[in-house]
This record gives sequence, C-alpha cells and structure tokens, in this order.
Amino acid sequence: MTIRLYDTSARQIRDFAPLTPGCVSIYLCGATVQSAPHIGHIRSGLNFDILRRWFAYRGYDVTFIRNVTDIDDKIIKKSAEQDRPWWSIGYENERAFNDGYDALGCLPPTYEPRATGHVPEMIEMMRGLIERGHAYEADGNVYFDVRSFPEYLELSNQDLDELRQPSGEGETGKRDPRDFAMWKAAKPGEPNWETPWGRGRPGWHLECSAMAHKYLGSAFDIHGGGLDLVFPHHENEIAQAKAYGDDFATYWVHNAWVTMAGEKMSKSLGNSVLVSEMVKHWRPIVLRYYLGTPHYRSMIEYSEEALREAESAFARIEGFMQRVAEKAGETPAPAAEVPPAFAEAMDDDLGVPQALAVIHTTVRQGNSALAADDKEAAVARLAEVRAMLGVLGLDPYDPHWAGEADRGEDLHGAVDTLVRLVLDQREAARSRKDWATADAIRDQLQQSGLVIEDSPTGPRWTLGPR
Repeated sequence: MTIRLYDTSARQIRDFAPLTPGCVSIYLCGATVQSAPHIGHIRSGLNFDILRRWFAYRGYDVTFIRNVTDIDDKIIKKSAEQDRPWWSIGYENERAFNDGYDALGCLPPTYEPRATGHVPEMIEMMRGLIERGHAYEADGNVYFDVRSFPEYLELSNQDLDELRQPSGEGETGKRDPRDFAMWKAAKPGEPNWETPWGRGRPGWHLECSAMAHKYLGSAFDIHGGGLDLVFPHHENEIAQAKAYGDDFATYWVHNAWVTMAGEKMSKSLGNSVLVSEMVKHWRPIVLRYYLGTPHYRSMIEYSEEALREAESAFARIEGFMQRVAEKAGETPAPAAEVPPAFAEAMDDDLGVPQALAVIHTTVRQGNSALAADDKEAAVARLAEVRAMLGVLGLDPYDPHWAGEADRGEDLHGAVDTLVRLVLDQREAARSRKDWATADAIRDQLQQSGLVIEDSPTGPRWTLGPR
C-alpha cells in the first residue's frame, strides 16, 4: 500500500513517504476572516478533510493544523468601513467558518492557531532572518530580500526578472521592488504590536511560516491550500522558512476552485454563494457530496443543475441503504475494510471520482441482490457502501448526520402518510379497472417529484430528480 499525491513543487504525482513512519503532519492555510465563507472557501477544508480521513483509514496518526488569519489589510479595511473593532469582525467570521466546516462534516483540526496569538514567534523568525542576511528593516517595515534566496520562485516556476511582486500601501524603503513585507509599520488607528524595529503588524506570509514552525517543527509532510495561494503566499512562506533554516514541507498539495461563469468564486467578484444560505436550501450532506466528490484538482463550475444532479445521485445511494435496512430489520454496521478497487482509487492521488464509481457499482449490485431476494448479499453490499461513505464523510448513519436523518425521517413519515392516501385512491381505481384515473394519479405524483414503483407487495414511492 502506497498513497500517491500530486506534488505542486515536483509537478508530478509522487509516492508519499512520511518523515516519521506511521505519522503524517499537515498544515493547511485556513480562513482569512474578513467576511463569512462561501462554498469555494469550504471546498478547500473539505478536500483536506477527506485526505486526512484517508490517511487515518490507512493507519496513520494524523496531526492536522488549519490556521486562522485574523489580521490583514482586508480585515482592517472592513473595520474602518463598518466602524467596528477589527477583532470583532475577525471573531464573528471565524465562528461562521467553523459553523460551515461543521455543517459539512469536516473533522476539527488538531490545532487551529490564530495569527495574532503568535507574534513572538514571528519576531523570533524575523530576527533570525535579519541576522542571516535574508531580511532588513526600513521605515519600520521588515522586508525579505528575495535575491538572497536562490531557490525563490521554484514552486511557482517563475522568472525573478519578470516578477511583479504585489505591494501594499505604506511599504516604503524597499531595496528591490520584488522584496516582500514580513512586518508592516504601524499606521494611525490600526492594530499594532511592539517589536525591536518599532510598532507594527505582521504580514500575511510571515504568519504561516511562524505557525507551521511552532506546531509542526522545522520539517513536516504536507502543506496544503487553494491553487491561488501558490504565488505569492506559498512561495514567500518557503523563502522565509528555508532561509530561516527549516526544511519546511516535503509535499505541496493544492485544491482547485469553485467557479461561476468561468471565474473563481470570490468575495471581490461579488459572486459568492454563502454556506449559511446554501444550507437553508440544500441538505448539508448533499452539499458535501457536491463539493467533495469531484477530484480535488478539478475546477467545479457552480450551478443549481449540478447540485440537483448531486442530490439525485446521493438519493439513489440513500434509497438503497434504506431498502436494505428495512429488509434486514436493522442498519448493518460498516464493513471492516473498503473494497480493493475503492482503496486503489483513493491511494492514487485521492481519486474520489473513481472511488465514487465503486460506490455506485456496489449500490447496483446491492439493488440486484434485493431484486433477487438475496438478503445476505444485499446486507454485505450495504456494509461495504457504509465503509466507503464513512471514509468520505458521507455515511448518512454517522452520528454527525443524526439530526439531519431524524428530521428527514419525520418528514418522510408525514409525506408517506399523504402519499399513501393518494396511492390508495390509485389502487381503488385500478381495482375497478379505471386505468385512466390510475395513470393520471401516477403522473401527478411523478410531476410532484415522486417515482412510483408497482411491486409484488404493492406500490412504493421514492423521490425522483428535482
């Protein structure tokens, strides 16, 4: 068994070899909490939640760090616009992010450090970089000297002479316009901390280098984040950490975006789909299926039609599970192991689409067993399906989804009572050979989104596509 992952730095899929046998350490760039999360933000957390679950299934002891960027230019700007304390905005949105992660079934991280809680570690890293000749102070700012680090831009594969480094307001005194700020001099009315170079606040890139060092040491296995973070954020993290003396991350894993009309979903474009609103209209487990089942390196083009397709696909899985549970008189426990084809797909760069195909194949086999009245085979297939869904965080019988399942069962019972009344009318029409009325009732039910099946034990209904 070897897990293989696409490493952005190597530009190829590599066998995973942990630094410590049996353990895996992961640092994921988490939320910048200037506003509430849209589904594009949560996709990153969800993709790495599945990766984490798969490592755990394969027997690894996982340490998973997901940071919170609770101070940056955008938060300060929002603070001025709303006339609210910066920390109030940050905390409110941090809670919104955690609510979103929890709603979609993401496991809590091992640690979730905030940037503002690690200023001493940042000061220590800057001091070391200045002593080693990789950083310098100017006008109260501290900059990283990119020409002092020959490996700079190897991750993003850019040419330094062609580089246009993003710069913020007040970043004066640079020796080279491509140097980036690690520390920004204080401005009136802005939050600031005392340092040997004057009062100021941290730059975004320094935060993650310092927190990764504190919680995972000088070397760790995997650094993750969205594809948009490769440059400048991750490139600058590498420069700081390695120039400081850390080996830093062995593998770089990046997830793709959720797009709308071909553009990356973002707050600045105004095309956000907030998680808090989405869960009012779609079951959270369906949202997880929608966001988590495409390959993590594939773009997702958002549309309600695609969400409806995901809802229908998951309904077919749930329908099978419910039918087997009814026949067995109980819910069978998950199998001890997932099928080999599922494991092979997941080992190969977290191939969730191929793994999902194994789930749907197993569901079809289980439905065939039900049709043949082979209870033992149907139960065995359900146990396998539960094991596979559990790895993906999608088992509807998992305690996390219990509240949703309870609400669904209550609604199902109410709808079932109403549908039975209509089906009784249809059966009465059939018994008097009034086929036109019977067919009309069936058609009306189908137009309402219900699929009617005539079985030897009588008619039964299931939800069809929206």
